[in-house]
Amino acid sequence: MHAGAVIGGDGFGYVFGEGRQWKFPQIWSVEIGHDVEIGCNTAVDRGSLETTRLAHGVKIDNLVQIAHNVQIGEHSVVAAQTGISGSSTLGKNVMVGGQVGIADHCTLQDGAIAGAQAGIPTGKTIRRGQMVWGTPARPLEKFKEQYVWFARLPELAERVRELERGREGQ
Repeated sequence: MHAGAVIGGDGFGYVFGEGRQWKFPQIWSVEIGHDVEIGCNTAVDRGSLETTRLAHGVKIDNLVQIAHNVQIGEHSVVAAQTGISGSSTLGKNVMVGGQVGIADHCTLQDGAIAGAQAGIPTGKTIRRGQMVWGTPARPLEKFKEQYVWFARLPELAERVRELERGREGQ
């Protein structure tokens, strides 16, 4: 565990009622396996409904937020500035790039890869061995295809304007 890491802090759990937010008790714990590395200024919240778990061989970079009830499987790696929201599960050998946002109740199955700055929406499942990128996260091949089109939008818009001008002149 490196400098500034906080293990077992209170999770960010609230329930709205009677016109206000009420703190949901964070009464469970954090379980850390063997050969786990936790980087500087990382926060691992204790569980609210179950124990937060980092299995054997997990490697966590600096500035990572791991929320209450999160489960991270053996030999998974999580890069800097990633946030993993409550009750999400990462399987074994999962790779998470830097600045990834994983919303609550997500599942990344064994061997899944989330590329840098991917945004994984609430409740999403990333299948075993799948590589995703972008926001919202989608399979890498689809992301690359869409990105190429996105990069071409200015020239495509100009072509559309030219076609419209030509149609108006008829």
